[in-house]
Amino acid sequence: MIAKPVIVLVRPQLGQNIGKAARAMLNFGLTEMRLVAPRDGWPNPEAGPAASGADIVLEKAEVFATARDAIADCSHVFASTVRRRDLVMPVIGPEEMADRITASPQRSAILFGPERSGLETDEVALADAIVTVPINSSFGSLNLAQAVILLAYEWSKRTELAQPTAKALEPPAPHGELDGLIEQLNGELDAKGYFHPPSRTEATRNTLRTIFTKTGWSSREVKAIRGVVRALVGPARTR
Repeated sequence: MIAKPVIVLVRPQLGQNIGKAARAMLNFGLTEMRLVAPRDGWPNPEAGPAASGADIVLEKAEVFATARDAIADCSHVFASTVRRRDLVMPVIGPEEMADRITASPQRSAILFGPERSGLETDEVALADAIVTVPINSSFGSLNLAQAVILLAYEWSKRTELAQPTAKALEPPAPHGELDGLIEQLNGELDAKGYFHPPSRTEATRNTLRTIFTKTGWSSREVKAIRGVVRALVGPARTR
């Protein structure tokens, strides 16, 4: 079973943002949230409505006094922040972070800083690596929930979360059925004098054949088109 990372929100300021982060987590199968010294205390009445049903995340959320306490049982820690010039440590992207988390059976954590200021230098230093999302350098304005959802999504791509049911593709029709459609169309077009001048007849027939053979028509679609051709050349139906 793939280990799930712990999401650690360090000094979050608004209950609404905590709730939105919980919603983002649960969308991608994450349920373990840890809060470090939330500004307005915990629990926060504004978190529930913002979570939009992700109550299980809020109910299980644990509160810690410091970031160091929150990650004490984690073997791999990633700090979500911009590149820090005051620290000499690895800087990786979301893909490498997700690869490292899924490759290890040990507990991992992702640290997110407060909305206004981000993580402090000493908090970033607790991590094994900084994880930075490629973002517009002239407008790097991700809110807390957006940051959580980007990294949670990247992690989820390596799991077996339920996928939307896809409609099964119909198998392509046998060439014999396509030949029947093409012969029907050619016959009706010939009767209408479509192939003119005669010197271009073969080239035009080949063009029509290419149109109908390169699209991967199913048997149902071939039957539908043949019905359309019959309707076009036959007498009008009375209603």
